[in-house]
Amino acid sequence: MVTPAVDPDVARQIGELVLVRDRPLVVTDADEVLFMFMEGLEHYLNECGLYFDWSSFALSGNIRRRADDEPVTKEQQHQILLDFFAARTELLTPVTQAAETLARLAQRAQIVVLSNLPIPNRAARSRALHAHGMAYPLVANVGAKGPAVQMLAEMAGRPVLFIDDIPRNHGSVRNEAPHVHCIHYVADSRLATLLGPAETAHHHAGDWAHIERIVSTILDAA
Repeated sequence: MVTPAVDPDVARQIGELVLVRDRPLVVTDADEVLFMFMEGLEHYLNECGLYFDWSSFALSGNIRRRADDEPVTKEQQHQILLDFFAARTELLTPVTQAAETLARLAQRAQIVVLSNLPIPNRAARSRALHAHGMAYPLVANVGAKGPAVQMLAEMAGRPVLFIDDIPRNHGSVRNEAPHVHCIHYVADSRLATLLGPAETAHHHAGDWAHIERIVSTILDAA
């Protein structure tokens, strides 16, 4: 199997990181892991005369106009999300206990935030992380996360742990970096119910206290 190439912009960001070879690594997503993405998106959609239909997980087809309940087109959805990230990336509410837990874990491991968001909004996300006590290196990723996690894992020591809310990202990491410990976590309970547990994740957490117990157990064993 040919390993997918890392996006050049992502590879450049990773290449600029300074990671310690003999120190464990925690790679964490941002939206729905560190920040309340869906909560923020719902507020934004309401202000735009839109709403999210919670019938299924996918964004496609579930962003609808309040005026007639019709879904927006794919092109409109794409622009709405671009506008949302531009307007609200810096304003999203942090997930409860995320900052405090990461601060404790940072005493035992290095932390990298790997977030799928438009690269032009990377600076805004970095400012939000700093403002909420999570001033860790940030990589704005494009597409599946497996290739980026593999590249990060090659630069760091073991164990490597990956925290994300999207099942397909766990599948991608398992394919590209099978030694990485995958932890599935979704902060929004409504979204967590729609998604269900990611089948390819090694662990499933209900909150950051649970994540801390999982990570600590893995670090202790290493």
